[in-house]
Amino acid sequence: MHQVTPQITNIVELLNANDTTAVAKLFATAHPANIADALEQLTPSNRPLAWVHIPKEAKGEVLSELSEGVFRNLAHALDNQELVSAIKALDIDELADLIPDLPEALLADVLFEVDTQTRANLGEVLSYPEDSAGGLMNLDTTVVRDNVSLDVVLHYLRLKSELPEHTDTIYLVDRQNRLSGILPIDRLITQPGRDSAIDHAIDAPVTFQCLDDEQDVAKAFADYDLISAPVVNNNNALLGRITIDDVVDVIRDQAEHDIMAAAGLKEDEDIFAPVTKTSRDRTVWLAVNLVTALLGSWVIGQFEGSIQQLVALAVLMPIVASMGGNAGTQTLTVVIRGMSLGTISRENMMTVLKKETMVGVLNGIIWALVIAVIATLWFQNIYLGLVIAAAMIVNLVMGAIAGVCIPIFLDKMNIDPALAGGVALTTVTDVVGYFSVLGLATILLL
Repeated sequence: MHQVTPQITNIVELLNANDTTAVAKLFATAHPANIADALEQLTPSNRPLAWVHIPKEAKGEVLSELSEGVFRNLAHALDNQELVSAIKALDIDELADLIPDLPEALLADVLFEVDTQTRANLGEVLSYPEDSAGGLMNLDTTVVRDNVSLDVVLHYLRLKSELPEHTDTIYLVDRQNRLSGILPIDRLITQPGRDSAIDHAIDAPVTFQCLDDEQDVAKAFADYDLISAPVVNNNNALLGRITIDDVVDVIRDQAEHDIMAAAGLKEDEDIFAPVTKTSRDRTVWLAVNLVTALLGSWVIGQFEGSIQQLVALAVLMPIVASMGGNAGTQTLTVVIRGMSLGTISRENMMTVLKKETMVGVLNGIIWALVIAVIATLWFQNIYLGLVIAAAMIVNLVMGAIAGVCIPIFLDKMNIDPALAGGVALTTVTDVVGYFSVLGLATILLL
């Protein structure tokens, strides 16, 4: 049975006890990802103390596993030359991922230290957008000519000292370096050696254009169970390959983004960042929330007289606003997920809107009956119960409609729906909820 590498859980206690021998022993056998997790548990002042005990050969991989916020914090605390020595040993794709987070002086030192070929390869990868297939790709492909036999391919592989990580296929190209086919390793091993390599290549392999979006790449890897896939240009010339480890990072980063964006936070935020920096980063979002809250309060203020005459309205209207917000959030989440997966498009948008509206109507009727009974028994006023019931239906339907329309509108405005959708939806359901309760009560009860 495969044993999962244990997490390093007692690093804080060991550092506090000044047991550097135990720290070094833990790091000596730990996976770089586990060491990175351990560093993220530490306060900024303790990270450099732990860093010195990380094995030299693992330091570059550890840096590549750190979150952006922690990496930037550590990069400012360590000596440039030590960082350069760790970073320059990384693969091209890992190096390209770190480049945007490097301080200018450190970046200059890294580019000066790497060899000419690495610098050229790095420049090629960085010429593509960071969130594209070209930005994800590595250049360490295993390539042979498409007119050779399987025996020749095997002989070529034996001459190499090692194969790149996650090599599950061999890429076949013609004289112009155009991709002719993809030869799986299992076919190479199991088929007669005298056969031509191209005869055993995959029919219609999955390939990516260099400017394909990284989310489309991640979806294709998930749909087709890929381990690696080639990246080509418009002329079908082979540029590099994308491997599963890079795609897992994309999926994880997107998941972290979705979670943090819902609260208006950045996914690369260091939990131990200085108080002033964290406060500054969150202030903008709190200001937006204050504006939306003031809008809801303004609506309530327009019906101040109604509330004074019937205090029960102040008790019940938060229930209507809350139910509408929760129902809308359910719809919003489904729609944002559908948009990210590509299951919601222009062709089926109206179908989704109709379906979610009908769900809002049905749930509105069900919970309107419940709240009508509760309000009637609570305040001994059947008309108040009917008003709250009608407002509940209105707000749940509006929540469903807003949950579909808001992310679509934000996407067209090139605004991240995951970041701004929640606040916009809450504003709509609060305003509609308060207005429907107070407006209907003013007309029918007062």
